[in-house]
Amino acid sequence: MSSNKLTIDIDTHGLISDLQKLIKIPSVSARKQNLEECAKEIVVMMKRIGIAAELIYFDDDQKNSTPPPLVYGEVKSKSNPNGKTLLFYNHYDVQPEEPRDLWEYEPFEGKVEGNLIYGRGASDDKGELVTRLKAIEFILKQRGDVPMNIKFLIEGEEEIGSKSISEYLKKYNTKFNTDLVIWEFGYIDQEQKPIISLGMKGLLYVELTAQGASRDVHSSLAVLIENPALRIVQALSTLVDREGKILIKDWFKEVKELSEEESLIIDSEPFDEESFKKEYGINKFINNLSGKGVKKALTCEPTCNISGLNSGYSGPGAKTITPSKAMAKIDFRLVPNMNPALQFKRLEKHLVENGFEDIKVTLIHGEAAGRTALDNQYVKIVEKSANEIFGDSIISISSAGTGPMYDFIDLLKAPCISIGGTYIFSRIHSPNEFAKIDLLEKTTKCMIKIIDNISTTAT
Repeated sequence: MSSNKLTIDIDTHGLISDLQKLIKIPSVSARKQNLEECAKEIVVMMKRIGIAAELIYFDDDQKNSTPPPLVYGEVKSKSNPNGKTLLFYNHYDVQPEEPRDLWEYEPFEGKVEGNLIYGRGASDDKGELVTRLKAIEFILKQRGDVPMNIKFLIEGEEEIGSKSISEYLKKYNTKFNTDLVIWEFGYIDQEQKPIISLGMKGLLYVELTAQGASRDVHSSLAVLIENPALRIVQALSTLVDREGKILIKDWFKEVKELSEEESLIIDSEPFDEESFKKEYGINKFINNLSGKGVKKALTCEPTCNISGLNSGYSGPGAKTITPSKAMAKIDFRLVPNMNPALQFKRLEKHLVENGFEDIKVTLIHGEAAGRTALDNQYVKIVEKSANEIFGDSIISISSAGTGPMYDFIDLLKAPCISIGGTYIFSRIHSPNEFAKIDLLEKTTKCMIKIIDNISTTAT
């Protein structure tokens, strides 16, 4: 019997149990919390399955320092050692659980209720990681060998911008060599269709800081002492117009028009506007966008977003002060050909030219956009595999989110494709994050299909 005809019976109990083990480790990268502990637990899981696994430290002489270690795993095919190689990229760090009081269940417990498992990392990204591990476990148990070479690269800094991944990829480039990267996640829409994404937007994250008096002062002095909160608000108002268009000179200079094929893909991609609005409690989109405009904005348009504002008194009642300091956090989503370093210089120049040279601009993080071509041979193979398990799938030229995909494409010279089992409204990064167990099962089966189909059809 050929491997593609083999019935795939997933060990659901084992899948849930392993996911719960990982959820119970609060590996929060923003707090540098329990990262190595989680990485070591994954190594134990991988070795139990039959995957050769190790921790890779960037500097072997400083194993307890940052950055946190990568988990590396490998299974070499005995029957096809010179065949293709597939690398699974995932991450073991999670977002902070705050606000904790909004969780219905303990965020680091892994509570199961019906078809749902709750907990930080249930979807992003521990649930996705477990599906990949269980796929390899199934193949090794059933066949004693994998039909192609398999690698795992699991990092611990994705939720804080994958700050070290490019240096890891450069240092261990040969070790991570691969023909294809299956990305760390993939969304499932409301119709149970997987969205196969071929790209991710880039990111420029900055802080603007305005300094006023040496301390907060009585607000009667506002006639004499400049208010830094007002300076920040005035500066922010120059970045975008009332429709949200970014006003920074040359911001879009390198952005290319969509190809005809890309435009057709966006046209054909389904998007349930009403259920999206209902989920997020809104009644309209910015500028009353609808139809293709919504999908195009999500897929391939840059953004300027205020992530946080901080100044003055925000407690109950009144406190009449002129604050001494004000700060704004801004994230810009970037599209292909936009260089984060160049965009940062353009932002600095814009503020100076508009009279805000007194505002300090700090670069927090920059990441370029990455995208795999629609005509790459692996796109059709992954699509076929998804259709065999889910019945249908959707091709998207890019996710609206950001990850280090550009580094993988640039440094490993390998295409990256996102596919997984994260329900589109699974509350990732929010209280009550959950994963759907049936989607985890299907995703595990899909990973098996991808491996089988690549090993038999890729040239």
